[in-house]
Amino acid sequence: MALTTPLSVSTNLLVTLPFVFVFFGLMIFVGFYCRRHATDVNGFVLGGRSVGPWLTAFAFGTSYFSAVIFVGYAGQFGWNFGLASTWIGLGNAFIGSLLAWVVLGRRTRIMTQALGSRTMPDFFEKRYKSPALKIAASVIVFIFLIPYTASLYNGLSGLFNSAFNVPYAAVVIIMAILTGVYVIFGGYMATAINDFIQGLIMLVGIVVVIAAVLNANGGAGEAILELSKLPSTYPETMGQAGAFTSFFGTQPFYLLIVVLLTSLGTWGLPQMVGKFYSIKNEDAIKKGTVISTVFAIIVAGGCYFLGGFGRLYTANPAIYKDGIVGGTVLNDRIIPTMLASLPAIVIALVIVLVLSASMSTLSSLALTSSSTLALDVIVPVISQKRKKRVSEKKAVLIMRLLIVFFVVLSAVIAILKDTVWADSVFIAQMMGISWGALAGAFLAPFLYGLYSKKISKPAVATCFVFGTGLEIVQLLISMKVFTVSGGFFGLIFKNSLYSGVFAMLAGLVIVPLVSAFTQRFVPKETEEIFGCFDHCVTTDITDSLG
Repeated sequence: MALTTPLSVSTNLLVTLPFVFVFFGLMIFVGFYCRRHATDVNGFVLGGRSVGPWLTAFAFGTSYFSAVIFVGYAGQFGWNFGLASTWIGLGNAFIGSLLAWVVLGRRTRIMTQALGSRTMPDFFEKRYKSPALKIAASVIVFIFLIPYTASLYNGLSGLFNSAFNVPYAAVVIIMAILTGVYVIFGGYMATAINDFIQGLIMLVGIVVVIAAVLNANGGAGEAILELSKLPSTYPETMGQAGAFTSFFGTQPFYLLIVVLLTSLGTWGLPQMVGKFYSIKNEDAIKKGTVISTVFAIIVAGGCYFLGGFGRLYTANPAIYKDGIVGGTVLNDRIIPTMLASLPAIVIALVIVLVLSASMSTLSSLALTSSSTLALDVIVPVISQKRKKRVSEKKAVLIMRLLIVFFVVLSAVIAILKDTVWADSVFIAQMMGISWGALAGAFLAPFLYGLYSKKISKPAVATCFVFGTGLEIVQLLISMKVFTVSGGFFGLIFKNSLYSGVFAMLAGLVIVPLVSAFTQRFVPKETEEIFGCFDHCVTTDITDSLG
């Protein structure tokens, strides 16, 4: 359903096209400019481990917050929780960003450099002395990042249709090609610089959009007042008057589950943790921590705060399936509907904002998946078969080819989901469980791998199996292959959010527990590996009191 008139569509198009062309041109220019940094594997994947605080912090933030959050999650959870959905954004800022940098940043940079590790699966092999763990982790990364990547395009569908009536497939193809070009040519450095530019657009865009939406609803005070007047007969409010403006919203426990999955989950995602590998120095870590946190407060907090006003549009048929007011609400249409009546210049900024959010995350996922599969699986197999080490030039070529494959495959899945598989439970649920499976499998083994000398290989393998296995069970339940209702298991498998959080938290218990019974499988080299934290360095008294 088009949300604008033909006249407004043409106006939006005329105003937006110059912004889009400049944006795309800048992204491509950066890609070609950064070719000199992508001549070897270390430069292509890590930017030579010399990336400063601003680029690293923005790369972390833009990889974190995609169009899925701006359009999908902000609309869905803003609808469910009201203004309390802002807690999700704040959780993302303080748990997913601040704590992640404090807990993981330094130790990840130090240990991965000492081990010579360039990807998360490579870390598991060298930290736990197990090639099998590297292969298993690589397969998990590749399988679960593809549907996650395909979901990035979803946020574009309703927005572009509402603004221009542009076919979804055309948007997907153009975005995939342009993202692929600058990642293929410039590698990590091009991705980091473009992430910085895209992050600036996201910061400005979200502030302008919130101001415009509130102004369209009579200002912040009037909008909040109208939201508080919504009847308490909605199922989500459980009879509580003013629930959509209350401190903890309509469903506090469910809200906590969402906060945990979207915040703590980043600690186990390879495309997020990988940003710490390339940090330049100690000063970059300190500054990056602050920058990343502030970025998350504004972008994530702003997105979910904006989504909290979605209920003010309950009378608009555009948010409902088949345009029937009071029918099934389509989560991806809530935010586009809120933006459809804004001035053309604001819509143009929103389009570039969503493109920035999508392309930044897509580039990060494409680089992560391709480098993992190339360096951890394909290159070692070729080297073993030829009994000769693959050259840096050929390794980079393999990664570039895999980026093409990854971007094309995810684009095809996104287009098929919107057409042939529009009603497919399998594809929809696969996108939902990707985050939980990756975080459930990797968070505990990676975190404990940085801090504990007592973690065994069987414990890591058990967590891999448990995390991915739990989400596969969740998928089968969602597909109605079998059902689980009531009790403890009914709660765990209520949806992919609950099972994802359980997978992460259970992993934090499983890894040390299994390790306690399998100490003979702890690598003998562990003491030597942790020696990287014992090197003495000279620092200024302003940094250390001594």
